[in-house]
Amino acid sequence: MFSLKNKIALVTGARRGMGRTHALVLAEQGAKVVITDIDAGECSLVVEEIKSKGGEAACFKMDVSDADEVNKVFDEVIKLYGRLDILVNNAGIYSPKPALEINEEEWDIMMAINLKGEFLCAQRAAKEMAKNKWGRIINITSVASGGVGIGIAGGAHYTASKGGIIGMTETLAIEFALLGINVNAVAPGAIDTPMVSAAQIPEEAMKTMLAGIPSGRIGRPEEVSAAVVFLASDEASYITGSTVYVDGGWLAA
Repeated sequence: MFSLKNKIALVTGARRGMGRTHALVLAEQGAKVVITDIDAGECSLVVEEIKSKGGEAACFKMDVSDADEVNKVFDEVIKLYGRLDILVNNAGIYSPKPALEINEEEWDIMMAINLKGEFLCAQRAAKEMAKNKWGRIINITSVASGGVGIGIAGGAHYTASKGGIIGMTETLAIEFALLGINVNAVAPGAIDTPMVSAAQIPEEAMKTMLAGIPSGRIGRPEEVSAAVVFLASDEASYITGSTVYVDGGWLAA
């Protein structure tokens, strides 16, 4: 089950953190993985890691918020592999700041990378996937995305972008269904990644957060990647327009 042998997968924001883990796990399941990020040097390290384990991978520098760059990279991927089967829209940023202090530029940058970037990649990926009547688009959002009672102080622009991803996912799922393309979202909770470390969450705030998670611990990137692999597989053929929460029971508490 969950074999991705010979599937062509592209992962954005894959130089580190969850993106890197998604790429590694997809490769372990047999996919040929395209690593993209704004830092081509770090992407190449992930490619070498995959190759060292017997997998196949390639890397490209790509700013997801730049439509021209997105199209150029997708063109190169099609030249290299002939098609695209799986897109994992993982690229994103988190720059906490009190809502009263967020300026217009900071708001626009967050939206451009986290939300517009996922749309641009999904749009282009769907055009390629439709040619073969098979595709999987997996948008990475967050448990803090609205409607579930979890907000993040200092993250008004971040949570707005993540909520937009869920709304977009549901609409794209409807539009792309007859093209043979499934579109779903994965919403991680508190996961041990460089982005979380960089946020420098105060110790007391972290204790309070963990106290509200039934599993009693922060999650691991590979636990999110397992959901990504499932949604990318044939076994998820009847799942589209859904959001899968990987949160240790946070929402249930």
